[in-house]
Amino acid sequence: MTTFLTTPQGRHIAYHHTPGKGPGIVFLGGFRSDMTGTKAQALQAWAEAAGRSFLRFDYSGHGQSHGAFVDGAISDWREDAAAVIEVLTEGPQILVGSSMGGWIALLLARDLGPRIAGFVGIAAAPDFTERMWEAELTLAERTTLLEDGVFLRPTDYDDEPYPITLRLIEDGRHNLVMNGPLHLSMPVRLLQGSADPDVPPTVAISLFHQISSPDLRLTLVKDADHRFSTPPCLAMIAEAIEDVIRAREALPVDHPVGLKISNLG
Repeated sequence: MTTFLTTPQGRHIAYHHTPGKGPGIVFLGGFRSDMTGTKAQALQAWAEAAGRSFLRFDYSGHGQSHGAFVDGAISDWREDAAAVIEVLTEGPQILVGSSMGGWIALLLARDLGPRIAGFVGIAAAPDFTERMWEAELTLAERTTLLEDGVFLRPTDYDDEPYPITLRLIEDGRHNLVMNGPLHLSMPVRLLQGSADPDVPPTVAISLFHQISSPDLRLTLVKDADHRFSTPPCLAMIAEAIEDVIRAREALPVDHPVGLKISNLG
């Protein structure tokens, strides 16, 4: 049975929460994905086996949550994520963000202070709307967006094209994280496939240099694609979470935020 949370904005968000020890794990899915995906389900099984708290949910307009997808944007989905974390979890949480979920998780990691204990990005796609506008859309597609407010973009992940709205593009500009230093006072692990056609490794490398963290590592995986859902990739995500937990426990109480311990490989 699906359980729903009503956010302060009045949106009804579907979620599944498994109780357990902390720090808890919160999975944030990607653009047009939902909480029944391979990564979300695999991480729930891993968390249950470890006795660790785990939360997965659908943004408004996604999956089983209420609302129309075309009405949503990054600000709305960030509010959804913040609401489920605030109401449904206790104590520090490790955010695991896939693709667009990586962008939303970065916003929360930056803004929610001690509630966020760590961040694991899986093909994280911060500021993807701006890259789409600047480098991916043709002049004709931009014109359609400006005149009609929406453009139907073909995708390899669905039989139906994805609606890209002008509001999504404009709202994205109010949520950019790659336009200045990104200070995160927590361990960070970035996982990126070398064969990702949607979020190229250059994005992960730029994010690596943008983040200031007490313990920051980027792992490039040869031939892994954007889904990052093969058994070896799923095992790597679980290992990254475990590594964040160990790194968090090893940090001194008053660690310097600017210290960066990094490893590329």
